[in-house]
Order: sequence, then structure tokens, then C-alpha cells
Amino acid sequence: MKDLVLEGVTKRFGDKTVLRDLSLRFSPDSINCVMGPSGCGKTTLMRVIAGLEKPDGGEITGQPDKIAFVFQEDRLCEDFSAVANIRLVTGKSLPDEEIEECLFSLGLEGSARRPVRELSGGMKRRVAIARALCFRPELLILDEAFKGLDEERKQMTMDRVLKEKKGRIIICVTHDPTEAEYMGGKLIRLDGPEQPERSNAAERIDT
Repeated sequence: MKDLVLEGVTKRFGDKTVLRDLSLRFSPDSINCVMGPSGCGKTTLMRVIAGLEKPDGGEITGQPDKIAFVFQEDRLCEDFSAVANIRLVTGKSLPDEEIEECLFSLGLEGSARRPVRELSGGMKRRVAIARALCFRPELLILDEAFKGLDEERKQMTMDRVLKEKKGRIIICVTHDPTEAEYMGGKLIRLDGPEQPERSNAAERIDT
């Protein structure tokens, strides 16, 4: 697996420039936490990295074939069970035992076969994360994925994500400094193009 590299990436929506001349590098086996104020382009950056938005300038290289994206919305099939939702992305590549083990590690024992519509918001969030993990991606993007979880469930979920670090790039968007500290790895502070002549200020810090 290669490094994922952004060189001079710019993204505009109409007259608004959201990302301007942004350069970053993400290495395999890494945790990367992206922080910054609302509206600075964090979600847009994730969508560009995932190939869901095309940059208007610059270049992205090293994008892997297998990408999992946990959006701010859960995007689950409400009438399907947790296991069935995961099967939508894994097919028959994983035995039920491995899917259930992942769900159980996130505190979802007893809920694996229930329709998702019967689950609480926090449980649905963890099903969405389990689905992404079971896909076994090379690049895992988590856009405020731990938001809304109580502290016990949040730590349990972050522990499982950290356990899956080997062999992939993990990028987490968060507003919570304690989440970034717990996840460790690289911290990227994104300020956004506040003035027309200014590039995005992306400060990358080892932690």
C-alpha cells in the first residue's frame, strides 16, 4: 500500500473556495486526526480524499481501491438487522462469527439480529462503524464517528478502531480534543481559506 498524497488540492462550490492549495501526506499503518472550526472544509476534504468530490485543482495520488467512510449520518437500512447491514458490504467474505465478534466488541451483543429501526441512536452509530471495519478497508474515514456516544461506549469503540490500525490509513475528523488525544497518531489542524489570497493552513503535529 502506498502513501496517500494530496498536492496543492483546491475545491470550490460555485464562488466559494472551501479548500485552497492544500498538501498532505498519509502513510499506511497510521492514525490521523483532523480538527478545525466548523466550516473550515473538514468534511469536504474527506469527500475529496474518498473520491466523492472531484478537486478543482491539484492532484491526489495513492488512493486505495478499498475505502470505507463513516459519515455523520449512519446511512443504514432500517429494516435490516445489524448483521444484514454489514453483509451488504462484505457479501459472503466474512463468516457470521467474525461479524458478530466485531459487533459484540462494540457492546452490541444481543442486538446483532434485531432490525436496526429498533436500536438507539448510539447503537446505530456503532453498527455503522462495525460495517466499515468489517469491510476491511485500506483507507478508513471517520467523520465525527464517535459523536453522541457515552464515554464508556466511545472508549470501547475507539479501542476497536485502534486495534484495526495495521495495514490501513485511518483518518478521523473530530471537534473533541480528548478524542484526538486518545486516538493518538498525527494531528492535522485545518484552518480553512479565510481570505482569497490565503491557502489552507494545515498544521500537522506528531502526538
